[in-house]
Amino acid sequence: MLRTEDLGYWYQSKDQPLFQQVNLEFEEGQSYAILGHSGTGKTTFLSLIAGLDKPREGDIFLNDRSLKKIGLTNFRRHDVAIVFQAYNLFTYMSPLDNLLTAMAITGATHAGDKGYAQRILNDLGIGDDLITRNVQRLSGGQQQRVAIARTMCCDARLVVADEPTGNLDEDNTRAVIDQFQQIAHAQKKCVIIVTHEPDVAEQCDHQYRLENKQFVRLG
Repeated sequence: MLRTEDLGYWYQSKDQPLFQQVNLEFEEGQSYAILGHSGTGKTTFLSLIAGLDKPREGDIFLNDRSLKKIGLTNFRRHDVAIVFQAYNLFTYMSPLDNLLTAMAITGATHAGDKGYAQRILNDLGIGDDLITRNVQRLSGGQQQRVAIARTMCCDARLVVADEPTGNLDEDNTRAVIDQFQQIAHAQKKCVIIVTHEPDVAEQCDHQYRLENKQFVRLG
């Protein structure tokens, strides 16, 4: 589904890259973890595969089409769903309105279908008593589930998540990873999670560690 070809990125000098010549493949129906310490470049890598930034060298392909040809704006709108550590929900909206807005913006198949959005939220433990409540009145774990529900209600086949469990306790962490696995296996989407937590990475189907400017496959 998604692959990188000789991907490289640096800030000031090519002689000091975060990573270079990265060649990885990611498939639908699978979950992937990218491990690494702070500052190694794992979040930058996520920004590249999410179309939030451009690589310094190399290319990224979605179903053999270069993101350069697809266009980053089109790619972000239709092909990728992003779960941020800070959730990035519309804080003045309810969970239901967050999902409906996301479906409208992306032109999703179920755009405008309140029942569909409600069922997704309910399945993730956001009950009817919460779906119309302002998201700022929800707990951190609940807000993260709303952010995940937003990826499920849109048509994007690629889901990327930046430290999605960084603000959660152990029980919520386990629940969130289970939900990502459901997205990958039941919805047949490609899920890529950036994390610094080995326990989180071990629950994914595939693990890579970014170290010494290269991605090393684990397991």
